[in-house]
Amino acid sequence: MVYLPPHFTETREDVLFAHIERHDFGLLVTQGAAGLIASQIPFLAEQRNGKLYLQAHIARVNPQAADLDDSEEALAIFSGPHAYISPSWYETAPAVPTWNYASVHAYGAAHRIDDPHWLRDLVRRLSERHEAREPQPWDMQGLPEPYVQSMLRGIVGIEIAVSRLEGKFKLSQNRPAGDRPRIIAALEQRDDPESHGVARLMREREPAS
Repeated sequence: MVYLPPHFTETREDVLFAHIERHDFGLLVTQGAAGLIASQIPFLAEQRNGKLYLQAHIARVNPQAADLDDSEEALAIFSGPHAYISPSWYETAPAVPTWNYASVHAYGAAHRIDDPHWLRDLVRRLSERHEAREPQPWDMQGLPEPYVQSMLRGIVGIEIAVSRLEGKFKLSQNRPAGDRPRIIAALEQRDDPESHGVARLMREREPAS
């Protein structure tokens, strides 16, 4: 579990789901015979009958594939934007530096799937999702069938039936109200997308003026 002070805790399911959709390149952590093992992989999030499922695949030769067991809890971490926060931005003192960020942790049993039809559909949906932003989207239908089958034999599927979600959005909620607009303005002055992402999340949570 993650350390969750009440003022940084996000429990709204629509917000947590949107975060996973936006930051879908997650970190899968499982416990195996050799200890903890992690893989950074793209996920698809799907809601079925009111329950959240996470789908992905890893290489068949990845040692983590042998650890996938319905009886063991897996953890998928979806990290969002993060940024250094300088105390020089505050109107109140004394203060020290900190880091603002957003992250969602998803827990559940990781079910291994070897069915080639399921794997083909997963790879198709993953590629369609990410090719949609390309001016000339690539389509796996043009690949030779023997090549597709050889690629599918090299992977195993994963489906996590999420039993628990934990959202931590540390966005200076503990600072005086006068500090937060100053933090947002300073972040927006930077030229990196991470700072701009944190500023956007903070601005969304500020009361309407």
